[in-house]
Amino acid sequence: MYTVIADLQNRDTGSFAGDEWGETDTRFLYGALNALSLLHLTSLVDVAQAVQYVQACANFDGGYGVSPGAETHSGQIFTCLGALAIAGRLDVVDKDRLGGWLSERQLDNGGLNGRPEKMEDVCYSWWVVSSLAMIDRIHWIDGKKLAEFILQCQVGFVTLNVPNTDEYQDHEMGGLADRPGDAVDVFHTFFGIAGLSLLGHAGLESVDPV
Repeated sequence: MYTVIADLQNRDTGSFAGDEWGETDTRFLYGALNALSLLHLTSLVDVAQAVQYVQACANFDGGYGVSPGAETHSGQIFTCLGALAIAGRLDVVDKDRLGGWLSERQLDNGGLNGRPEKMEDVCYSWWVVSSLAMIDRIHWIDGKKLAEFILQCQVGFVTLNVPNTDEYQDHEMGGLADRPGDAVDVFHTFFGIAGLSLLGHAGLESVDPV
């Protein structure tokens, strides 16, 4: 398995393809470094060259895109920061500039969006907050307001004035939606709970932001 992952790296650019067909994306780069780091086999790839590729994906606003010159997006910021964290190279990140862009993703209702002019979505409770955690800037957003937004995305939400979690949860359905009033699904439930963990929500185990 590890040789298949290692062989997906372009040794000239440092990028990684997702498969034999050659599409490159910073998501594949992060996934490759993450998998190899878990196996203690990052020595099989050119980590320094991968870091250079991530740096080439940086934009003027401090964020990162899927490839050099691509639009900044919260999901891609997570993959790039995660890769840099694994490589031990978060020192190359403009943390204040990036932290500013990420904190601007919080809307008046407390939720987060993935890029400017987009709607809030619970999944960004992970992509944005984990990125802020990696650069030590979680305190740049209103964590209490975000947690309240996430809890409002539960089916059967009643009122945030009642601190008992049972008041929020529909015992027949359960789960979290992308935003209040929408259907719940596993994807948003997973990332919503992960986001709450990063915010230090009571009753949840801590999760590694990388």
